[in-house]
Amino acid sequence: MSGDFEFEYGTWLVQHRRLIDRLAGCDEWESFEGTTICAPILGGVGNFEQVWMPSIDTIGMALRLFDHSKQEWSIYWSSNRTGRLEPPVVGRFVNGIGTFEADEEFNGQAIRVRFIWESIGSDQARWTQSFRRTDDLDWENNWIMDFTRQSHEATAASNVQPHLI
Repeated sequence: MSGDFEFEYGTWLVQHRRLIDRLAGCDEWESFEGTTICAPILGGVGNFEQVWMPSIDTIGMALRLFDHSKQEWSIYWSSNRTGRLEPPVVGRFVNGIGTFEADEEFNGQAIRVRFIWESIGSDQARWTQSFRRTDDLDWENNWIMDFTRQSHEATAASNVQPHLI
């Protein structure tokens, strides 16, 4: 439904865990903090999220749009690293868990990518990104983001500018 992402509206502190080397049998993770701000657009049919990850020198954005006729979300990503709007992952929420997938390319090979939104509450949520090669059945989790809602006071005290665009 078009209100599926309302839980994310506001400002969040994000604990990131990212696999150092993806699809390479690596089991070493790096951890760092970031901040996100998310707000509705188009009367709630979509939302816009800005993402700050200073320790890896990345600013990103997610654009999410709900297709009423298909009853599914398309999630687009871009960052200061590429300047490109990437093809969307597409999916929906079922029983409080959002699953979104797409065919992509990673290091010159065809892969399937999956985003999962889960453990959603009023003050927390978890996002996980996974890859799998197209000829493989096993998913490799390679990025986990644990969200904790920030108060207005915490947002004002941070270095993040609390506005969109």
